[in-house]
Amino acid sequence: MGTYQELLLQLEQLKREIEMAREKEARLIAAEIANVLASHGVRLEEVLGSGVRIRKTEVRPKYWDPETGATWSGRGRMPLWLVGQDLEKFRLPRQDES
Repeated sequence: MGTYQELLLQLEQLKREIEMAREKEARLIAAEIANVLASHGVRLEEVLGSGVRIRKTEVRPKYWDPETGATWSGRGRMPLWLVGQDLEKFRLPRQDES
C-alpha cells in the first residue's frame, strides 16, 4: 500500500481510465443504435424530434491552482487540489471587482 498522496494519484488515474472506457463504450453503443435505425430506414431526427435546444452557458472559473494552472468553477465535485484547503486562498477576483 502506498502513501496517501500516491493513492490519490492512483485514484485520479483510475477515474480517467474509467471515463475513457465509458466514452469508448458510449461511442460503440451510439454507432450500434445508428446502424439499427439506418437498417430500418429511420432517421435519428425522427427519434429525437426537433425539440427546443438549450444552450449551456460556460461558467467562469472561481478558483485557480497556481501550481498547476487548474481551475474550478465551484460547480460539481470539488477537485482534489482544493480538498481540505482554504478556498479563499485560491479564489480568482471577480471581473467586476478588478
